[in-house]
Amino acid sequence: MEELKELRQRMEEERPQPWSMMPDIGLYMDQLISYMPRQLIHYGGGEMLTSAMVNNYIKDGVLPRAEGKRYARTHLAYLTAICALKQVLSVKEARLLIQSGAAGRDSETTYEHFRQALDEALSETAQSLDGGQEAEELPRLALALALRSYADQLACRRVLDILAQQQPQEERPEKSHGRSKKEPRRAERE
Repeated sequence: MEELKELRQRMEEERPQPWSMMPDIGLYMDQLISYMPRQLIHYGGGEMLTSAMVNNYIKDGVLPRAEGKRYARTHLAYLTAICALKQVLSVKEARLLIQSGAAGRDSETTYEHFRQALDEALSETAQSLDGGQEAEELPRLALALALRSYADQLACRRVLDILAQQQPQEERPEKSHGRSKKEPRRAERE
């Protein structure tokens, strides 16, 4: 199936820019917003990064403050990780993971570790897309991908709980597991 071949090719080839290839001059907010879509693979009209989101990440302590009104490589690196992680984690969980991974490391080392882990994940998933699947095989493929995602997310949430327990009490994020405190569980809504 041609669409799967194209997805596989993108997953095998497209990667965020390495630290050394990112702009070495500070970017203003509009430049930052226009730069970020090239850092990750996107399909459809999914949620794009906005200046309000950047400001909220700063307010939530996930992203460092701008240097004046300019954003440096460190900001691009953090935003790349945030934009990828927020697809499967809450912002608070992403903050915990980023802060835990960055502890004792400089931004460049942390970012390159993130890029390596993303490369491995994209390559592994790309291998499950041979492109030769027929239309009737797509439900089975989608189910396998969804269940792998479920299993990975289950393990990730447990590891995040362990990381949160290791932090001093005043630094611990509230457990959200993807829902806001005001959002009831699905069973409670139905």
